[in-house]
Amino acid sequence: MAVLREFLIWSAIVGLTGVSLIITASSEYLEYRSIVYVAAGFAGVAALALLQIQPLLVARILPGVPMQAGRRIHRWTGVALLLAVAVHVVGLWITSPPDMVDALTFTAPTAFSAFGVVAMWALIAAAFLAGIRRKLRLRPQVWRLGHSILASVVVVGSVSHAILIEGTMGTVSKTLMCTVAIAALALAIGRLKPWTGLQGNRPSKSQQ
Repeated sequence: MAVLREFLIWSAIVGLTGVSLIITASSEYLEYRSIVYVAAGFAGVAALALLQIQPLLVARILPGVPMQAGRRIHRWTGVALLLAVAVHVVGLWITSPPDMVDALTFTAPTAFSAFGVVAMWALIAAAFLAGIRRKLRLRPQVWRLGHSILASVVVVGSVSHAILIEGTMGTVSKTLMCTVAIAALALAIGRLKPWTGLQGNRPSKSQQ
């Protein structure tokens, strides 16, 4: 049963991502578009796909991935997520600078732009915090809570951005990927309970 469960979970994640990429590739929004715009679109899909597995890795929920390997892969997929967002933003900047200026200054008339920018800055803040946490000598409990809050903003902002925008992804596949990302975040937060230990409570074994 464990092997079957592992197979089904991985098949669902890989299959959903693959279908989303296929739908994106066949989208009418990419017709006659430049290679830069196409790359930006695919980078957005890749970023959403990574958001599905990031929480599962750190919370040791993803089957078949040992604890230490999961933490290590979580760091590398975090880097990949940053790169995907960078390609997405830079690509859209190159193809339409005025729109990106409006988005980054929160003057765009569309709500999805604001959600996307908030998610981007939260992702950068989470990565920055991860990079300097040893220098700051943060308590493990403070680090977990801070990183979890920023990660939650990233996921919620990204999902809101994706749901509201009419882009290259199909409606059904996009909704499913967003649902998985939110569910993965909720499962990880529920398992790790990053708020514990802040007042002297000993963290659970799964959080150490």
